[in-house]
Amino acid sequence: MAQWYDEIGAALRRCDWFAVILSPRAVDSMWVERELRFALRQRRFDRKILPLLYQPCDLDQFSWTLLSVQMIDFTGDFHDACRALLRTWGLDYKQA
Repeated sequence: MAQWYDEIGAALRRCDWFAVILSPRAVDSMWVERELRFALRQRRFDRKILPLLYQPCDLDQFSWTLLSVQMIDFTGDFHDACRALLRTWGLDYKQA
């Protein structure tokens, strides 16, 4: 189990951005909450935390901090959400 913790920590240290995929299960997950708390404490993730709404869920029970961050909603039009995500990174999205 300790190796698994180490792998998560190493992966988080390698990230330039922190995306949290939100669903009812994610909101209830102790591990998702721990990873988000880690990211919130890291200065390098200032303005680089991306909440991605995959399924409607109760965000108030998860973290009040996400309510102040621009969320990208994938529950509606997938292509619009992809465009919003890529715009965040300064990229363009061409729909085929």
